[in-house]
Amino acid sequence: MEYVTAVPHPRSEAPRPARAGRRSLALALLCGALGAAVALLATRQQWAEGTATVAGGDFPLTAKGSDVTGVPAALAIVGLAALVAVFAVRRAGRFAVAALLALCGAGTVAAALAGAYDTSALDEKAARAAGDTSATVDALSHTAWPYVAAAGGALILLAGLLALRYGRLWPAMSGRYERAGSPRPRRTAPAVDPDRPEDLWKALDRGEDPTGA
Repeated sequence: MEYVTAVPHPRSEAPRPARAGRRSLALALLCGALGAAVALLATRQQWAEGTATVAGGDFPLTAKGSDVTGVPAALAIVGLAALVAVFAVRRAGRFAVAALLALCGAGTVAAALAGAYDTSALDEKAARAAGDTSATVDALSHTAWPYVAAAGGALILLAGLLALRYGRLWPAMSGRYERAGSPRPRRTAPAVDPDRPEDLWKALDRGEDPTGA
């Protein structure tokens, strides 16, 4: 008596890369756009405050993120542009743009954390308020906004890392306008009338044989 063992058909692994590509694409877009928006918003908020000693007493001073450093906002804008440019290039170009996106995120984090302890912006304001170039700010304190900007940079960095890892699975912009593998329509040559000499000369100019079948 013979026993027939059913061999299970292997499951197709093709959908897995496509699914990973779609998920990573959605996550990268969300992280990149949200991170750039958060970083830009944070740089417009108050990062530090203090006082300057003037003749009439203590003069309150405040500094926005853009007063402290312009690097996070600039890198956030470049990162947002790189996120869009990822879909306009392929292969090595996509890898280079993805690396730029990741570097923009890392730079935003570093600049924001460095700005959290920077006092130069308030020192300059204190010197102008006191009329003394050697004057410095007193009772200095910082807000949480520099760390919010750093969090935005971390999201941009994550988007760049996703682009480096899964970018090869993402579609390109030109893919919307042409089908992969579809042959381009061939141009048909106009019919040649052997009884008309001008048609024969035009066919010869095009490199065709007017006598061919």
